[in-house]
Amino acid sequence: MLEGMELSAVQYSLPLFFAGGEGGVPALSETFCTKIHRKQKTVSVAYDSPGGNGLGKTNEGEGKKQKWEPKNWEQHLSNIREMRKERDAPVDQMGAGKCFDSDAPPEVRRYQVLLSLMLSSQTKDQVTSAAMMRLREHGLTVDNILETDDVTLGQLIYPVGFWKRKVSYIKQTTAILKEDYAGDIPRTLAELVKLPGVGPKMAHLVMDIAWQDISGIGVDTHVHRISNRLKWAKKETKLPEETRLALEEWLPRDLWSEINWLLVGFGQQVCLPVNPRCSECLNRDICPASRKR
Repeated sequence: MLEGMELSAVQYSLPLFFAGGEGGVPALSETFCTKIHRKQKTVSVAYDSPGGNGLGKTNEGEGKKQKWEPKNWEQHLSNIREMRKERDAPVDQMGAGKCFDSDAPPEVRRYQVLLSLMLSSQTKDQVTSAAMMRLREHGLTVDNILETDDVTLGQLIYPVGFWKRKVSYIKQTTAILKEDYAGDIPRTLAELVKLPGVGPKMAHLVMDIAWQDISGIGVDTHVHRISNRLKWAKKETKLPEETRLALEEWLPRDLWSEINWLLVGFGQQVCLPVNPRCSECLNRDICPASRKR
């Protein structure tokens, strides 16, 4: 009967309703109407702005968390690219992307990429490259390695770091590839890291080089060291895997493939583990770890 009015109006006495309405319809007294009007509340309506979400106008970017980025990282990267433009570091000539036989069948090339990365752990590129050349001359295929005895295999890969352990890893991994993958290598990161002697760094690089699939950043000792010197992580990292996770939080994905070979070569030529050549570095004025001379 009092459509549109608040129920709180019922608190007034009934005699107020009969003030001589027409046609037998009760009329409200002026006093009562005035009190009802004062009781009504103002309701504001928010209209959608173009492309809005119905919640009214908000400041652009409000509520969005600002992504952390290292100070000067784009200038760091630009300078490192300039210093690496000749591509004449050991990794450019003898890294895992250069050690396989480009004329071999695809599955053999992928197998050789995997083995070159297994050999590269704790080993200089020059030593890894020489071992890969001996293996290729011997016959670097799944079937041939399975037929090679451990003593001969050890002689072929010596003096790579931890060569005795790697002989065992290579034999075990090759047997798994023969039995479970028809002589090819796994297509996924999860399967690669299950292979004996294959860690996350190797697996991400295998995915990139062998399968052209960027699954993550390959972080070795050079990438780990340089990232900490440039403070490319929110806080100092102790392990390469921690560095990988820290980098992947902010580094644009389209740089993930480049960053490994870029920093590895930079670490081999300029940002050395001991006595870095800061005086030759284009980042000497903006590097937190710079030793200006």
